[in-house]
Amino acid sequence: MILGVNVDHVATVREARKGVEPDPVMAATLAILGGADGITIHLREDRRHIHDRDLKILREVIPVELNLEMAATKEMIGIALKVKPDMVTLVPEKREELTTEGGLDVKRQKSNLKNAIRRIQGAGIPVGLFINPSTDDIAVSKETGADMVEIHTGLYANAKGGKQEKELIKVARSVKEALSLKLGANAGHGLNYFNVKNIASIEGLRGLYIGHSIISRAVLVGIERAVREMKVLL
Repeated sequence: MILGVNVDHVATVREARKGVEPDPVMAATLAILGGADGITIHLREDRRHIHDRDLKILREVIPVELNLEMAATKEMIGIALKVKPDMVTLVPEKREELTTEGGLDVKRQKSNLKNAIRRIQGAGIPVGLFINPSTDDIAVSKETGADMVEIHTGLYANAKGGKQEKELIKVARSVKEALSLKLGANAGHGLNYFNVKNIASIEGLRGLYIGHSIISRAVLVGIERAVREMKVLL
């Protein structure tokens, strides 16, 4: 199973002082030494954390999968076609949100997503959609022409007890449906060292994409160790 480490929060700390440290590129190289199979960054419209420079350098230096999370906008599509990451994950984006709050509204945005996917795939870049754990959304994702989906695990991560078990079942059903439609199945959002095992045990998952909890632990123990500990849990 792939572990993609999101280094956005390293850039968030950097932007607190508008300086040059900590550098998400350096953090990415250390994450790879710790066993990361891929690096994820979200280039937002307002550039609140990751900058174009970070994307450019990461494309040049890291030897593992580079996953670019981005909105399906003309600007971002142009950047993806120029930089050519190993994969693109299309995500919803609102300026006022602290972090991505849910999956894409694939039904409402189906036409725009289709066009964006076609353009990105035309450059030889596989495309995933960040969606809610819904079998209906899996079906629509297939219709858009996407290569894979990333199931939003935020509701599972934030739930407790029996409610968490119900959310886990939704994620597992979504993964099963994706696989039945020949879509690659990833998952992520809100996963940490205490709740990741149940998600990691879902059969057929291609990869997990985790950021905040790894970077939070890295503040205390270092990023190589934080990544290594997560890999053990997977």
